[in-house]
Amino acid sequence: MKQNKSKIVLVDYGLGNLYSLLRAIRSFDVDIELTEEPEEIEKSDGILLPGVGSFAAGMRGLELRGLTRAIKKVAAQNKPMLGICLGAQLLLTEGHEFGRHSGLDIIKGKVVKFPSFEKPEKIPHVGWNSIGAPSAAVSWRNTIFDGLGERDRVYFVHSYIMQPVEEADILAVTSYGGYKFCSAVRKSNIYGCQFHPEKSGQVGLKIIKNFIDLVR
Repeated sequence: MKQNKSKIVLVDYGLGNLYSLLRAIRSFDVDIELTEEPEEIEKSDGILLPGVGSFAAGMRGLELRGLTRAIKKVAAQNKPMLGICLGAQLLLTEGHEFGRHSGLDIIKGKVVKFPSFEKPEKIPHVGWNSIGAPSAAVSWRNTIFDGLGERDRVYFVHSYIMQPVEEADILAVTSYGGYKFCSAVRKSNIYGCQFHPEKSGQVGLKIIKNFIDLVR
């Protein structure tokens, strides 16, 4: 008997480049559904939470659709979840963009502006940059970065950065303007990438494939 495929849900809350992400995911043999229905999110085997825009607008989009409870429920069940760009930021406790706003609080921390740079750089941070482990003690084995090199480059578009409370929740770091910031977070099966895997060529496809394998 043929087994049912694992079901991944791509959360639609009104913000984000959903269709480029859908195209990237559909290059693999996986059941993917774009939805804004809480019930479908709760029934999923894994969640992708994308997003482009402000922290406040992102949380408002989730709350208007009644999605925050469903996402938190899936996180509490430790099902694989991947937040991308704004979606990653929303995983944290609060955002400080145009005021102070509550986030999903799945990973303790805050989202803040880039601090002063040692070298002059433009904001937003746009373009290709490398990611690396925050320390020699952090292994990417059996994570969404499994098989990646320490200096692999990915594509960024952002003005704000994640600051997790716990160093153990930092999966990757990136340097910009002489400042090293958290470019990916992880708490068990919950991941967040500040960059866009769907715009990051073969490296990004590898990350998406690793996430799909976690769901399976």
